[in-house]
Amino acid sequence: MTDNRNLEAARKYHEATKHSYLSIRTNPHFMDWSNQPLPFKIYPTLEPLRLPDEVHQTGVAALSAIAESVPAQTNAAPDLEAVAQLLYLSGGITRKRKYSGGELYFRAAACTGALYEIELYLVCGELAGLQAGVYHFAPAEFGLRKLRSGDYHGALVAATAGEPAIAHAPLSIICTGTYWRNAWKYQARTYRHFGWDNGTLLANLLAVATALGLPARVVGGFVDAQVNRLLDVDPQREVAFSLVALGHQAAMPPPNSAEISPLRFETVPLSQREVDYPLMREMHAASSLDSSEEVAEWRGHTPAADFPAPAGAIIPLTPVSDGEMPRDSIEQVIQRRGSTRKFARIPITFTQLSTMLDRATRGVPADFLEPPGAQLNDLYLIVHAVEGLAPGAYVFHRSRGALECLKQGNFRADAGYLGLQQELPADAAVDIFFLADLRPILRRFGNRGYRAVQLEAGILGGRLYLAAYAQRLGATGLTFFDDDVTRFFSPHAEGKSAIFLVAVGHSAKHKPG
Repeated sequence: MTDNRNLEAARKYHEATKHSYLSIRTNPHFMDWSNQPLPFKIYPTLEPLRLPDEVHQTGVAALSAIAESVPAQTNAAPDLEAVAQLLYLSGGITRKRKYSGGELYFRAAACTGALYEIELYLVCGELAGLQAGVYHFAPAEFGLRKLRSGDYHGALVAATAGEPAIAHAPLSIICTGTYWRNAWKYQARTYRHFGWDNGTLLANLLAVATALGLPARVVGGFVDAQVNRLLDVDPQREVAFSLVALGHQAAMPPPNSAEISPLRFETVPLSQREVDYPLMREMHAASSLDSSEEVAEWRGHTPAADFPAPAGAIIPLTPVSDGEMPRDSIEQVIQRRGSTRKFARIPITFTQLSTMLDRATRGVPADFLEPPGAQLNDLYLIVHAVEGLAPGAYVFHRSRGALECLKQGNFRADAGYLGLQQELPADAAVDIFFLADLRPILRRFGNRGYRAVQLEAGILGGRLYLAAYAQRLGATGLTFFDDDVTRFFSPHAEGKSAIFLVAVGHSAKHKPG
């Protein structure tokens, strides 16, 4: 039995990293600002290739871009300008803010604690304006540092057991997670955040790919050691978490027969010292795949959700029609997006909420979500201020395009408590909780299913962000008291685990006119 099939690892990690009223108050952890990690990975001996810094306006509405995808067999390859667009609008720096201790850098996608532990690497054949190679994306310089010359897609094809999307992709992006950059604040819970933060970034990336006319597919199944070796990352500190195939070409890459030699490039230490949290590294090791056979077994066949028939009142969604949809482009929405720090207690409309739910949940193109449209997470809502919808707790029936009322009432105080006793979820117009039954997911996918469920929640949450900002609303991701969330939505949510939380409403800084 491989570690991936020893399901106690995922269960142990999930239980050990739950937040509770008691755990928050007895945790002695504090943030050592003198030892704060660098926000960037820096290769000091490699000069960056600067990318074009002009953002091209595709004119594709954000609400279309997040809800649609380009057919997989569409022949398309990005040029250097498109590569720059994809990187800037997913992992690039969109604004800076000076403060007494230095400068804060805000990125295109939301991230826990604004710590940005997800790194991006490119593997490409010859593209217009960009030579074949393996590159690291450097957000600070907005450039690429070449790590290897030549087309290494053959290595990725081998690592993914012949995944067709990778085999035919002119460009693949590898997303890695850097433990210490996030664990400095969040300790062992960081491994959950790998999924959330990689997911919100991928929500942007997938939407921009759609706007550029590029097929895209998220690939979660690969032999971990082979991908880490290609990037020459130290797996004690940084690990490959997901791949994305972008574009399609008929030609297959040349087989990669050469041995992947170590690079041994110098990198700048993140901080003076790193504190190790073995639990998160154990979780990653236990969810790693070691062979092509394991990768092939991983793909597809998503377990069907056991969703009970509605017992409460059913309210069909009323999303905005295509003709009345806000036309702000995906580029405009991403550039103005930020995480709301205070909500005004002003109602949103039921149409706005309906549009967010409808557009965000139309399916993610991923190797662990088959048939197309399959989903691992269920969405539960606490509604505070939505015109035409009574305050209360609801569950979203995606197949029906409707909400079911679980209980009516003013639950602002409950929402504030569930969101770690913060004002944000109490003041928001609606709080959207992601819950999943981990039991069938782990039985089907092994421990790696835990990566998948967190990653999907991040993607769907990132789409909710974009759908909110496309409608001039605000949004923010939050953490929570795990078991209390399940209890609040039970008996309907009995046996499920809380995965993610997104609060939506009007920003107190930008009240509607």
